Amino acid sequence: MKLHREHRVPLSSRAIQIVEALAKVKRSDFVFPGYKPERPLSNMATDMLLRRMKANEFTTHGFRSSFRDWAGDCTSFPEEIAEAALAHAVGDGTEQAYRRGDALERRRKLMDAWASYCAKPQSAKIVRLRR
Repeated sequence: MKLHREHRVPLSSRAIQIVEALAKVKRSDFVFPGYKPERPLSNMATDMLLRRMKANEFTTHGFRSSFRDWAGDCTSFPEEIAEAALAHAVGDGTEQAYRRGDALERRRKLMDAWASYCAKPQSAKIVRLRR
């Protein structure tokens, strides 16, 4: 992590269901195992998938950016909760020195809202990733 500190990630209810289903077909201690035995999925795996799909207009960073735009434009969650969900430092040095919590339960509500948003059909133009 860029901030060199632990970043706990609250899973949405749907993400927990997916992890539980994956546990039934477990082949590694990793939730997302890599190609090599006992290694996690590479940090470049999604980039490579997009390249192979010739989906050059998309980036993995774009997924994070989409989440941030949605949180800021479509919800009433405070900015610091959305930023904390992305493991971004919030506030100046003084504020960071006094803020030791990570708002895990507030971020869990944000992740549940994001999961609900992602699961429902959207009326906007849908771009097909698979060709």
